[in-house]
Amino acid sequence: MNSLINDHLCETRNNLVEEIKLLSDTQFNAKPDTNSWSIAQVCHHLTLTEESFVRVIAWGLKQENSQQTERKNVHLIADRTKKIPAPEIVEPAEDFFTVQQIIELLDDSRKKLTTFLDTIEDPSILAEKSFKHPVFGELPLDQWVEVIYIHEQRHIEQIKEIKDLIKVEN
Repeated sequence: MNSLINDHLCETRNNLVEEIKLLSDTQFNAKPDTNSWSIAQVCHHLTLTEESFVRVIAWGLKQENSQQTERKNVHLIADRTKKIPAPEIVEPAEDFFTVQQIIELLDDSRKKLTTFLDTIEDPSILAEKSFKHPVFGELPLDQWVEVIYIHEQRHIEQIKEIKDLIKVEN
């Protein structure tokens, strides 16, 4: 895997864990309002997204007719002024999660991602194949990997907003 992308994945995940690790479980599960997600749900969504991306990239690699497609400005996903509804498959559960449970789920989903990426003998193949993304349309598979940390950065900003709304002292 591209070491710069790997660095971004690590840095972003570390930033996420820093944002949540000192929260009480009550704060973690508090919703600013009935139509919003709790911080726990945001994090659960991130684990579901990461795991679904692994499946998508695997499917994309198996597609015989998958072809190279134009590169997209995936950094647009970080723009929180544009509301993007989560596809049903990555909608978080309404369950009560502990911070520790979610940190373990985050570790698990990241392990699945890195283990999977490490099995790809020639990572350059990721730039040569694509799969349809719900926001960007046909997206090169290497950009699917890039979207993981950009999407996570988007949600770190959301977590900071939720903390302000539920009055978490920093």
